[in-house]
Amino acid sequence: MVWKGTINRLDSNRWEIPQDESAGMRTNAVIYASEEMIGQVCSDNSPQQAANVACIPGIVGSSMAMPDIHWGYGFPIGGVAAVDGNSGSISPGGIGFDINCGVRLIKTDLTLDDIGDRKNALVDELYRNVPSGLGSKGLTHVGYKELGEILAGGSRWAVENGYGWDSDLDVTEESGCMRDADSEAVSEKALKRGLPQLGSLGSGNHFLELDVVDEVFDERTAGIYGLKEGTVTITVHCGSRGCGHQIATDYLQEMERYIKKNSVELPDRQLACAPLDSRLGDDYYKAMCCGANYAWANRQMITHCARESFEKVLGDSAESMGMKVVYDVAHNIAKKERHDVGRHHEDVLVHRKGATRAFAPGRIEVPLCYRDAGQPVIIPGDMGTGTYVLAGRKGAMEQTFGSTCHGAGRIMSRKAAVQNLDVNGVVRELESRNIYLRKGSDEGVLEEAPEAYKDVDEVIRVVCDAGLTSRVAKLRPVGVIKG
Repeated sequence: MVWKGTINRLDSNRWEIPQDESAGMRTNAVIYASEEMIGQVCSDNSPQQAANVACIPGIVGSSMAMPDIHWGYGFPIGGVAAVDGNSGSISPGGIGFDINCGVRLIKTDLTLDDIGDRKNALVDELYRNVPSGLGSKGLTHVGYKELGEILAGGSRWAVENGYGWDSDLDVTEESGCMRDADSEAVSEKALKRGLPQLGSLGSGNHFLELDVVDEVFDERTAGIYGLKEGTVTITVHCGSRGCGHQIATDYLQEMERYIKKNSVELPDRQLACAPLDSRLGDDYYKAMCCGANYAWANRQMITHCARESFEKVLGDSAESMGMKVVYDVAHNIAKKERHDVGRHHEDVLVHRKGATRAFAPGRIEVPLCYRDAGQPVIIPGDMGTGTYVLAGRKGAMEQTFGSTCHGAGRIMSRKAAVQNLDVNGVVRELESRNIYLRKGSDEGVLEEAPEAYKDVDEVIRVVCDAGLTSRVAKLRPVGVIKG
């Protein structure tokens, strides 16, 4: 379905759907896109989803969508919306089924010359150590007692149990733990699904990449982040696996019953929500925090496996190779934050669904080591073009509740990609770029083929020109693991 509603240009990077476009809108919707991109954005009905989000009870400011916007469940992917921190509503559709799907970047002091002819062996070892694919199970077995500790403690549980370094926590969003988590709000089914999967990638758009810092745009900030041109990095993209998916499923069902019982008028039942100050809204928030903590623990476990893989293949210690976490950021989450709304500081809950926090220099939430530079923002493109490292800027605080894009954004559905692309052609294209691929399935490769995604360079140009972020470095893939 193509968007045929009213959309007005605000400036070179922003477009507005006015508040009177659809019945029930409590505010306007603002979409970040260039003139070249807006036709593509309107080629599906995701702008209508951005307008629908403007109907959520308690919304503050505009409903927003980043340039990687595409069709999602309830909210568009790329959607951002803040609600009043006391009287607003929380919506699982504004967070997504993969709670705290996010990205972690690990640097090294190694160059490709240091690795030599062992690059493929490194990727093979990573593939063996980090299970991937649909329904994949982790290599670490935990019981219900440990799982409860993971849901409460997140990354800290992993570090305290020998799976990482204390310094990893310093450069993880929320230090890897949302403290409002309460496993009593998580169903038995969600616990059961999470038990076997800790330390696994899963399928879909999740990946583990071996990259090289190909270009540095800001030497000072790159130096603060520990990135140097020509050095090897590892990028991890995954989330809360079956545990988070089940949490979302459970509460969506409850909230659908809630809005029906209480006659809450919404343009789409996928936006089902509950007031933050209700028992249901509070329970979901606590359960979502558990899902977020599971995801941070999951990425922490994968970090440990990556370090072990490098040690085994290269015969040196992870410490000696400089394998420090640069940053770990969530892009499917709701966060309680304080922002300027109008002329006032207000407590809000910011839904980011396929959107990344991008806090400017000076915010206390930014790790002390980065506070003068701004929060690192890690934006993957596709497996053929690599990842951008950006820094949060003042414009994000002024315009988007400290938010920016999370990736390139799809232009082709997974089904269309499988039907229209050739896996051998995709593999050959990657080989021509000297990218070594390990794959769990042909279908997974087709679904995530570079042709299925927007031009990440254009997406990054929009968020940087709009003042939300600034470019720090670009990473080039040399090895890719897909589920």
